Amino acid sequence: MPELLKEFSWWRDTLDILVVAFIIYRVLLLIQGTRAVQMLKGFSVIFLVYFISQKAELLILHWILTNFLSSIILVIIVIFQHDIRRALTRVGTVPFFTYSETVDESRVIDEIMKAAVSLANKKIGALIVLEREIGLKDYVDIGVKLDAAVNKEVLHSIFLPNSPIHDGAIIIQDGRITAAGALLPLTANPVFDKSLGTRHKAAMGLTEETDAVVIVVSEERGRTSIVEGGIITQDLDTNILKENLLRHFRKKGHKGLASGEK
Repeated sequence: MPELLKEFSWWRDTLDILVVAFIIYRVLLLIQGTRAVQMLKGFSVIFLVYFISQKAELLILHWILTNFLSSIILVIIVIFQHDIRRALTRVGTVPFFTYSETVDESRVIDEIMKAAVSLANKKIGALIVLEREIGLKDYVDIGVKLDAAVNKEVLHSIFLPNSPIHDGAIIIQDGRITAAGALLPLTANPVFDKSLGTRHKAAMGLTEETDAVVIVVSEERGRTSIVEGGIITQDLDTNILKENLLRHFRKKGHKGLASGEK
């Protein structure tokens, strides 16, 4: 009997370690490329100084760091509240199985791609948001509500400079354009590239809070970028843009490009 308990304990400890390792791995994937990485580096330095002060018997420094680290959980919650909120909204939204895209999805992607390329060639700025698992109703409500099919002509006309709704972003839900002129939150990431414009800043801000994919067309440079998870991939050509869109939406259970025809 003791041997059986010992064997069970061994398996339990192994499972415990594997679960913790998996959680740490997923957290690292989640914060990759975000400001949380820089903050974690700062905390690492603080912990290193703490242990050095302890070994070197630097009493005042050690006392200060001890009091600071005694409230470390509260400090982490305050500093990382944005990243914690984003993580919690994504729990359970990552599908485990892939599938082939449908004809409708392929058509929607083709129309978005053609519109983005056309707008980039004419140096017309654009911000195209594609909803996935996390709903974007709050942003739809503060924009101009539409219910239009996704095609190159409609997308192009919305972003023309003389269009009354060309400012802000368009939001695509369930394969339909549901809003235009939507205002997006700007990122507060200190490592944001200052050479990029407000559209990139807004795209990064939204994707830091949701799992949406955002296509940005730069008015100044006439280049197309894709933003997801707070990470910007710049200067995409036609084929790479399509590959990125298919990669983001070739997943079971997503909403953003499903169906949509009425």
